[in-house]
Formats: sequence, C-alpha cells, structure tokens
Amino acid sequence: MKRILVTGGFGFIGTHLVEELLLNPINHVTVVDDLSTSPVDPDAFITGIGWTHSEYLSRLDAVITTVKKYFRQYTLPHFDEIYHLASVVGPVMLIERGGKILKNMVGDTYDILEYCLQHGTRLLDFSTGEVYGGLNSNGMCVEEGSMIVPPKASARLEYAVGKLACEIALKNTCNLTDLHATIVRPFNATGPRQQPGGGFVLPRFLNQAIAGEPLTVYWEGKGVRTFTHVKDIASGVVLMMERGHRGYAYNIGNPCNKCTVLELAHKVLEISGSKSEIIFVDPRTLWGPLFEECADKYPDVDRAIVDLNWHPYRTLDTIIADGLAYVQARRKD
Repeated sequence: MKRILVTGGFGFIGTHLVEELLLNPINHVTVVDDLSTSPVDPDAFITGIGWTHSEYLSRLDAVITTVKKYFRQYTLPHFDEIYHLASVVGPVMLIERGGKILKNMVGDTYDILEYCLQHGTRLLDFSTGEVYGGLNSNGMCVEEGSMIVPPKASARLEYAVGKLACEIALKNTCNLTDLHATIVRPFNATGPRQQPGGGFVLPRFLNQAIAGEPLTVYWEGKGVRTFTHVKDIASGVVLMMERGHRGYAYNIGNPCNKCTVLELAHKVLEISGSKSEIIFVDPRTLWGPLFEECADKYPDVDRAIVDLNWHPYRTLDTIIADGLAYVQARRKD
C-alpha cells in the first residue's frame, strides 16, 4: 500500500485529485485541510460523493487542521508521497489576507520539505502561473522564461512571490540533497465544485446565467485566460509525481482553450441557453480599491507533453457544460 498525504485535499482542485488518486487500489490517502476554502462538506465527501464502491472509503482518512499544526503537533506516519496544495487562493480571498500570505506559505513549505528530507518522501508542490508576472511576450509563459515581478505591490503579487520563493527553495534543496520535489504551475483550473466567492469567473457567470441575472464582466473583458478542466489538472499532477524530473517546474494548462473573459461570457450564454445580458463593471466598486485583476497569460505545455505524456483533452465547451451541470444540481438540493 502506498501512503499519500494531500494537503488542502478538501479544496477545489484537492477533491478532484483525491478522487484521481483513489482510482488506484494501492493508494491510501490522508487529507489535511483546515476547511478555510473548502467547497465540500468533508463528511459527505468522505462517505462517497460520486463513488459507487465503499472500498474507497477504507483508503481515505482526514485530519481537520492546518498544515503547521499537523507537522508540528501530531505524530505522523510515514508517507511515500506528499501533494502540497494547501494555500489561500482566489483574487478576492487574497485581499483580506495581505501581509500574511508569504509567511504562511513559506512556513508550511519548509515544514513539509523537512519532513520529506527526513523520510525520503517524494513531494509535488503546487505553484501558480502567477509566478510569470503576466508581462512576457503576448502573455505566453514558458518554464525556461524569466520570472518578472510587476512594480505595484498587491496581495496578488505577495501570493505570486511567495509561490516563487517556495519554488526556488525546493529547487535549491534538490540540487544539494536527495530531495525529490517537482513543481506544478496550473493555469486557470476550473470546473465542477469551484465556487464564485473567491472571485473565480466561470462559476460566477454560471450562477448568474442560471438565475437570469446579468453576467458581470470586469472592465471590458479583454483579459486572456486559458481555462483548464480540473480533471485534466488532476491527471497531470499524478503523472508528474510518477514521471516528473526532480527539481523541475511544469506548466499544466490547455492552450487550445485560450479566450478572453468576454468570449467566455458569450459562450456561457450560448451553452446555458440563458437570456441574461452582459454588463461591464469596475471590480473595485465590488471588492474595494485593493482588487487587482491578473494579467494576460497562457502556458506553453510542451515540457509536460514530452516528459509526462500528458495531454489536456477537455474543451472549453465541456468545461462549461460540466460546471453548468454542477451548479444546476446544487440549486436543486
């Protein structure tokens, strides 16, 4: 039996990753999550959302606490692999945590790093496409490109710099020790279970479309995104743990789904059949003057395709349809 720890396993991406891992009968998964951003009820999830075999449940357990408390106050078993997802996320949630993001992020990563060094545990660390700064040519992000820091300080920048600092620490440790750490930079993960409250655009549009409310497009909607189905993200990071080169960072995203936010709004109306109108708003009137929208960015994913034999299969239409079905089902409950 392979013992796996997933920090943030009750988060949006985390729940899909846990389901992906449990498909392999040799995996036993422990989730550590403080539920601060969880979109699911843990008890309902553990008892089998979307599962038909109770056998899964014998290979899943959970500890509801922070990463810091778990690694510093608990007696831990041996884990063969750790997927580190736990982090504040979402442009709106970042605002209220400004000034604390970096400290918590780096502290958690070092606790995990030290455990992995002591026990020979393989680590997959979740970073972000935000590390590129969105200032590269036409928004294209390549792993070997420069990391660019914008001049204006913001909570979003603190998040990006914190993730980049953790990347650098892990890569340097790989160079000097036997640590096997790999880094994933996901791009615009979205789909079922993502909530609009953190400032995520697709679930906001879907909820508005179903309710017959106007779709609120920030500014003129010209921002470029690369929406990637969360299940493609989950399958990619499992392959990354197995096949990724130690000390490497990998972009995971779907360049074929590149579109503007305004194009996404029109596509949501088309697929949902909603008669909602589209309106343009200044998000600072909604979230305050500290709100910062992300810059244009889309990934080069050749490294993941070559090294991992991974391909993102799900189209933008599929992503919207799956998200729509999830939101409709929740409204009926």
